[in-house]
Amino acid sequence: MKRIPSLLNTVLAALLVVLVFPVGLSNVSARLPTPATTPQPPVTCNSSRTVYVTGAATINVVPDRALIQLGVQSNGATPTAVQSANSAAIQRVIKALQARGVAAKDIATDLYVIEPVYEDYDSLYIKGYRINNVVAVTLRDVKKSGPILVAALEAGANQVVNVEFYTSELRKYRDQARDLAMKAAHEKAQALASAASAQADCALNISENSWSYYNGWWYGRNPGNWAQNVVQNAASGSGSSGTAGDEPISLGQISVKAEVSVSFGLK
Repeated sequence: MKRIPSLLNTVLAALLVVLVFPVGLSNVSARLPTPATTPQPPVTCNSSRTVYVTGAATINVVPDRALIQLGVQSNGATPTAVQSANSAAIQRVIKALQARGVAAKDIATDLYVIEPVYEDYDSLYIKGYRINNVVAVTLRDVKKSGPILVAALEAGANQVVNVEFYTSELRKYRDQARDLAMKAAHEKAQALASAASAQADCALNISENSWSYYNGWWYGRNPGNWAQNVVQNAASGSGSSGTAGDEPISLGQISVKAEVSVSFGLK
């Protein structure tokens, strides 16, 4: 009977050794020194020898949006009379635009001015009042520009203040032009460096300028609020052409240009 407790104690001791031994190994391995890593020297670019170049690129695109500014000018003997007449006329114009498929969100009041009309330049006598009411119409189908103008004039508009074409993807084409300009600058730097028995290394300094301008027809371009939107369209060679067939309005093209100035290190 005494052998059973001895045998049990032996089994328990063996299990204890098995459980403790891995823990001991892990503690030993944790205390072993880790191999030291050799620090890598930082990558540097030689700035003592440089080549300075410029690169430019232009992308010509066809407009896919139009901004038309239509006005109704009204005259009357009293402010109430002129306001009533102008309001009725501008509502007829807006209804005509919506009948042609222009959404309400794309029609906005751009200018509203009421002013007295004097007898003559030096007179203080007011003989009446005048209202200039201008709405800005955004066309998402530029082919409708001609019919929209005709419909608005037939409905009572008596001013075409501005017709301007632009694109909905200006950012996209500016980025493309900038990439091409950087590529041109790098190729120029490589060519210059090779002629001097050197190689163009990394770019040390970069400055960039981009702009856009419209090449085509417009009634009377206003370089103000919409100037920054005048260039945004389909890339050259894709989409519809810049002509409008039998339409009286030629779409032309928008030129998106980017220019960069880059200083490269030489090696």
